[in-house]
Amino acid sequence: MKTNLITGSVGFIGFSLCKQLLERGDIVIGIDNHNDYYDPKIKESRLDILDKFPNYKHYRLDICDQKNLEEIFNYHRPAKVLNLAAQAGVRYSLKNPLAYIKSNIDGFANILENSKKYKIENFVYASSSSVYGANTKIPFSEHDSVNHPLSVYAATKKSNELMAHAYSHLYKLPTTGLRFFTVYGPWGRPDMALFKFTKNILEDKTIDVFNNGKHTRDFTFIDDIVYGIIKTLDHPAAINVDWNGNQPDPASSKAPWRVYNIGNNKTIKLMDYIKSLEKTLGKKAKINFLPLQPGDVLDTYANIDNLKEKFNYQPKTSIEDGVFKFIKWYKDYYQL
Repeated sequence: MKTNLITGSVGFIGFSLCKQLLERGDIVIGIDNHNDYYDPKIKESRLDILDKFPNYKHYRLDICDQKNLEEIFNYHRPAKVLNLAAQAGVRYSLKNPLAYIKSNIDGFANILENSKKYKIENFVYASSSSVYGANTKIPFSEHDSVNHPLSVYAATKKSNELMAHAYSHLYKLPTTGLRFFTVYGPWGRPDMALFKFTKNILEDKTIDVFNNGKHTRDFTFIDDIVYGIIKTLDHPAAINVDWNGNQPDPASSKAPWRVYNIGNNKTIKLMDYIKSLEKTLGKKAKINFLPLQPGDVLDTYANIDNLKEKFNYQPKTSIEDGVFKFIKWYKDYYQL
């Protein structure tokens, strides 16, 4: 069995992915810096679950620590790498942009360089729907220009795609970027809307709803995200002439490089999302409507035709089922 190295392994998506890989018998080397961007206790709880698998090895390490990162690559010699480690959150990037440059640019470069040096068979990494920025044509397609990011976070994710292309072109390192669309579900991040809304509604506190609730989002359940990640992790990008990226440049056919949208392919009004949450909780939300926040995208909607064509990808979880599963987990985890 080949070894997978997963960074951000006890983050929201990383944990769910590691668990599925371990359950199917894969060897997983996990790296996470356990920072305090959100309550670190939830990361420790995720790690407690992963540590029960004999085929899991965990390192508390920042991917900006190049020296120790290379020692891990050298010792374990992974076949596949999935980079999920990043400073997350659009709004926090307005307050602390340098944290994003350090983790999402410098750290990403360290992962790429080690992947090149140790001849990794497949490199997959997290991009984001945020790269579409000021685009107004929906659904968003990988063929659309992404040259107008609205946040530093989005700019770093676009930079990751460009850096990956350079390594694919120069060193024939297969790289696949996944543009995630509003991921939610059990073990989610406490800074995300569903988590904050649930907590405040249960505690009879007001929830802040920006843009007066006029957002729409392509909400994607965590299990559907993980299914798509595993498909791309198991199948490295190959060199071909029908490149599916941003600029139809013939030179790109020399690079084993791909970027895919990975979403639910369905747009949901934010207020309908809140109504589904209220119905599941059996409680009405106290809403504080606020104007649009800087850095926010008005609407997101994923065209997933490329992922469907390549991997027969089809998300299966309705918003009602997804919210129900999150609430069940939330109440169990906090013993409510």
